[in-house]
Amino acid sequence: MAMGGSNPEDLAVGCLLSIKTTLGDEFEAQVITFDRSSNILVLQEGSKPGPHRNIRLLKANYIKDFTFLGQAGDPLDPKNCLLDLSALQAREEVAIRQAEAEAERIGVGVTSEAQSIFDALSKTLPVRWDKTVIVVMNEVCVSSPYLPESVSGGTPAARERVKKVLELERKRLQLRSTSGQ
Repeated sequence: MAMGGSNPEDLAVGCLLSIKTTLGDEFEAQVITFDRSSNILVLQEGSKPGPHRNIRLLKANYIKDFTFLGQAGDPLDPKNCLLDLSALQAREEVAIRQAEAEAERIGVGVTSEAQSIFDALSKTLPVRWDKTVIVVMNEVCVSSPYLPESVSGGTPAARERVKKVLELERKRLQLRSTSGQ
């Protein structure tokens, strides 16, 4: 059956389909649901039993055509469903923590140069933002304009290490900006 006369929302949960997309992908999948408001078909790829399945979200307008292969039961029926909710929640928590950690690494109200300096320092030293001040090793502060003279706090050895990395990164930034023109 070609897509032309059919509407994806007419496909019942559990339908087994062979799908060809406008992007050239071909795959077999089972319909989990169709979200009318977003025009997205939620599909479970493959029909092999086992704990690992791929879920594909596909905009219905990317379906070039499909062939109805048969009807199976509801893939989310607890008797057929092999979702490990605790494992999914654990993966979600790890992803959220990682996203939060990555967000903390982005300075708010700082220049791209300041962010580049922060990123360079973070490759070798533990750093964090305190508003617009870069805090290195929880003791050395680098304030705007992020020059070696802007380094304060910490032990003399720690300050010197931060100044050295700062000088090297400023040279690298300067070379990048002069070669890019």
